[in-house]
Amino acid sequence: MATDHPKDPISRRGFLRLSSVALLGTGLLAEAPAAEPAPSAENAVNPPDASIGRIALEEHFAIPETLDNSYAVKDLPSPEAKDKLLDVGSGRIAEMDRGGVEVAILSLVAPGIQAIPDVTQAIDTARRANDYLAEHLAKNPKRLKGFAALPLQDPQLAARELTRCIKELGFAGTLVNGFSQVGDADSAVYYDLPQYRPFWAMVQELDVPFYLHPRAPLPTRQQAYEGHAWLVGSTWGFAAETSIHALRLMGSGLFDDYPKLKIILGHLGEGIPFNIWRVDHRIKMGTLAPKPKAKLPIAHYLRENFYITTSGNFRTQALTDVIQEVGSDRVLYSVDYPLEDMIEAKEWFDQAAISETDRARIGRANAQKLFRL
Repeated sequence: MATDHPKDPISRRGFLRLSSVALLGTGLLAEAPAAEPAPSAENAVNPPDASIGRIALEEHFAIPETLDNSYAVKDLPSPEAKDKLLDVGSGRIAEMDRGGVEVAILSLVAPGIQAIPDVTQAIDTARRANDYLAEHLAKNPKRLKGFAALPLQDPQLAARELTRCIKELGFAGTLVNGFSQVGDADSAVYYDLPQYRPFWAMVQELDVPFYLHPRAPLPTRQQAYEGHAWLVGSTWGFAAETSIHALRLMGSGLFDDYPKLKIILGHLGEGIPFNIWRVDHRIKMGTLAPKPKAKLPIAHYLRENFYITTSGNFRTQALTDVIQEVGSDRVLYSVDYPLEDMIEAKEWFDQAAISETDRARIGRANAQKLFRL
């Protein structure tokens, strides 16, 4: 098979990118059935400018009260990254400039409020974190936006705090770090449970996105990882834990009751897009397990109620799979800063073999529409 030749004017990667644009423009390359219609001929020939500053939305910060308990203490790639996590000012803006990010939506680093079993303390810490973030966002309102941290240990008060953050502080939505520990440090409470339905009603009423961010399984629930602690966190356990939580939401009938909910998953979907066909296939075939309460196939909710970001998963083959499963209008650019590097994310995304139309959508346009920016 021929390989790239030094005298060839176009590299293999460049050829793939140009080919994808051309095929999309002619209609010969079609999206999966659930994806959006192929771009118009006008957009295919003159796609939106993908060089315009990007919008990133899984970008973390910390406050002193939650820093020592955060995964960031163990996972940060360098000692300097701890300072970056605490920086909600000029240093962060400089990093954004380096990475081609015009707007970043900031969120409290995991596990954050969700790892505070004492309900009163969780409520107080969430409010202080949100006030702290709002104070710093006001200094750079054009560059920085915020996700609310919520004390989901108490669904009613969480709904109240979300309302305050949206209507009074001007936040863009909420990011929640997985299940909540409630009352007992060994508890794990998931949001498909009946007591959370009024909370979800408020999320739908406010019409803001809910970002379901990972956290690791509790130490007492890590039997499968015994002897392999390297698997527990962001290497694998994060995706396993979050994908199960997201599938619980889908299967519980939540989106039948609240069909306008908008949920975001990071890391190119925590593995769900790659396995969604098998999930529905096994449900359809009938297994020993009871069927989910959901009225429609699980893939329907993935494509209608979920958005997926590129945070911390800079792999083109995985990105193109996600695009084919949910459509490029459901994919959003993110970095996962400072756990990931702005420049690495930028260089990967700039060179990814996707159409320029999709690059512009994912990099900026989809977030503008979702967050009304």
